[in-house]
Amino acid sequence: MTASQPTTLACVDIGSTFTKAALVDPATGRLLATAQSPTTLDDVVTGVLAATAGFPDAPVVACSSAGGGLRLAVVGYEQLISAEAGHRAALSAGARVVHVTAGVLDAERLAALRAAAPDVVLLVGGTDGGEASVLRANAAVLAGADWSVPVVLAGNAAVRDEVAAVLRGGGLPVHEAGNVLPDIGRLSPESARAAIRAVFLEHVIGGDRLSTDPRLRSWVRAVTPDAALEGVTVLARVLAPAEVSVVALDVGGATTDVYCVPDPDAEQATLGREAVGIPARRRTVEGDLGVSWSVDALREAAAAEGLPTPGEDPLALGEAAAVVALRRHLRAEAAYGPGGASARSARLVVLSGGVFRHAAPADVDQVLARLAEDAGGAGSVLGGKAVIVDRRYVLAAIGLLAAEHPAAATALADDLVRGGDRVTPLARRPA
Repeated sequence: MTASQPTTLACVDIGSTFTKAALVDPATGRLLATAQSPTTLDDVVTGVLAATAGFPDAPVVACSSAGGGLRLAVVGYEQLISAEAGHRAALSAGARVVHVTAGVLDAERLAALRAAAPDVVLLVGGTDGGEASVLRANAAVLAGADWSVPVVLAGNAAVRDEVAAVLRGGGLPVHEAGNVLPDIGRLSPESARAAIRAVFLEHVIGGDRLSTDPRLRSWVRAVTPDAALEGVTVLARVLAPAEVSVVALDVGGATTDVYCVPDPDAEQATLGREAVGIPARRRTVEGDLGVSWSVDALREAAAAEGLPTPGEDPLALGEAAAVVALRRHLRAEAAYGPGGASARSARLVVLSGGVFRHAAPADVDQVLARLAEDAGGAGSVLGGKAVIVDRRYVLAAIGLLAAEHPAAATALADDLVRGGDRVTPLARRPA
């Protein structure tokens, strides 16, 4: 351990309801302590300080979904191509997509876009050197709308400079990125993902929406779904010699997220549509499925799926959110066609979120039994699978450690698999 390396690190997830902290040895990945405190939405730094009060002198690295996370709208050229490619890039960057529109923005479409109250607009359209009129027109509409929303520009590279100048001329903050669909049949979301993350850090974390305390910007490295996806990816890598694909289900106060990682090293899966490639790592973020912030919408969604309307019991709400989220995830897989991950193929399922972490093991067993019997789709993911409950809430911490402390992240993931969080056993195949 060099003098510049901390002996402990506080990995913090600032959620919409609770702020969770894990004290980790970054050299070994050993989990030393956990704590949580209610999220203080008037100034989230207060909640972070409360959650880490027992971790003196530990540097903080954090992720955040406070206030429902990063709200992103996608404006594209054609619904099944540009807009869908932008939608995929947004989800894989950890954003919560609140609106998708395609074609030229008329007054009605612009009004609907503004009503969605996005934190950022992802403006896409056209392959490189291809159709550019819609991208130009939409940039002009946004520039003239007297609206200061940040824009990630990820469309036709041939007119990128021209379109960026129009947007900046209208006073809009612009983050330029590579085209999400540079050619028919080739999805390239990485540059847009990075730009979306930059917007999150600069305009949400660096702004005054969550806190004016400058420490927040120095702490936060990612949107929580981004950190969790990295955590699931590390977990899959730990299990890779056993050929174990992983699904993680995270039920939160504002959203319910499903992560599916079959191969942590895969960069691009087989194309599932003529024009849009499907990422090997899939995630769906359901912004209307939360057990506190989105509870009314959750009950509506459950009724729409033909499920009993859950009352006030948190575990019952969590069960309903899990069923609806898994069904939607599988429907999305079917819509995208073959290729990429399949949640049905997972051998290990990780349950995360306070409704599962704080429930008695016997109660979780009963929920799992009902989920495994769901004929609408959830049963095909959970039936007969090994299940781990992330009771110490380390999935996000693993993701936060992955970039700068990869060995520690791997050790913490291995501890999650081998430790006392298991509900049903995982029989590892020989390497």
